[in-house]
Amino acid sequence: MRLNTARLEMLSLLDGLGTMRAVAAALHMSPSAVSAQLAVLEAETHTELLRRTGRRVQLTPAGRTLARHARIILDQIKAAEVDLQGLSGQPTGPVRVAAFSSAARAILIPLAARLRQAHPRIELEIAELDPQASHPALRRGDHDIIVTADFIDGSMPLHPDVHTIPLLTDAIVLVLPRSRAGSDTPVELADFAEARWSIDMPGTYLSNLVTSTCRQAGFEPVVAGRFASYELLLAHVEAGLSVSLLPELAVDRRYHVATRPLRQPLTRHVYAAVRSRRALTAASQIVLDELRDLSTTSSNDF
Repeated sequence: MRLNTARLEMLSLLDGLGTMRAVAAALHMSPSAVSAQLAVLEAETHTELLRRTGRRVQLTPAGRTLARHARIILDQIKAAEVDLQGLSGQPTGPVRVAAFSSAARAILIPLAARLRQAHPRIELEIAELDPQASHPALRRGDHDIIVTADFIDGSMPLHPDVHTIPLLTDAIVLVLPRSRAGSDTPVELADFAEARWSIDMPGTYLSNLVTSTCRQAGFEPVVAGRFASYELLLAHVEAGLSVSLLPELAVDRRYHVATRPLRQPLTRHVYAAVRSRRALTAASQIVLDELRDLSTTSSNDF
């Protein structure tokens, strides 16, 4: 049996994207052409890889197993190609990294500046990506490394194909105008039951965090502003119009706000993730090493 890498890529993409139409769009092919190639792959393996129900297609257990092997094979091929280009002894090639906005600002942009000086042949591509979307994007192969965070309630799922590298622990803090800062001692959230609050848009991680935490403290927050960006939220707090809860990494020090720890601490864990440590290129490994170093520096700056 000889497996065709192009057809393996289609199967891997189908596992990540879910539909023939999405795979076809990603590969600039027609859905019928993708379907025909996957039928050839089934014939080559003498195995039912897909189960069709009406217009929907699902991978069988055998299909999911082969898709997992396909990702490993494709990653190793890519790593071999990149490493062959770097036989000069200097790590080279593209590394695609995605992170949520505050990690991109505090960690990835300084990382890009450091790599430009120390490893100019590494081509770092940075993308902003919400934690909820990061793992599916990693498994599809959209990015080589993601920087993401778990949810405080532990609901962020991890796939067995994904290898994680801890970076830092990020405390949730009360953010308030500097005029109301007071001491640095931990605060009782119930003391802010009469305050006006800034939170994210309904249904988002931050909105749910503020609402559920305030309710656990015995009150319903009075919402004075809803903002999709941390910058607007911090500007609203800075103007003395509200208070909020934020992960400490998200508190941009350019804004004149104060932070106070919570008497009942809440934390989230920020980590990097890759599909396979074995398939990492030399350039990707350097990026991971620098990420760990910069994350330590960032956490010490809090």
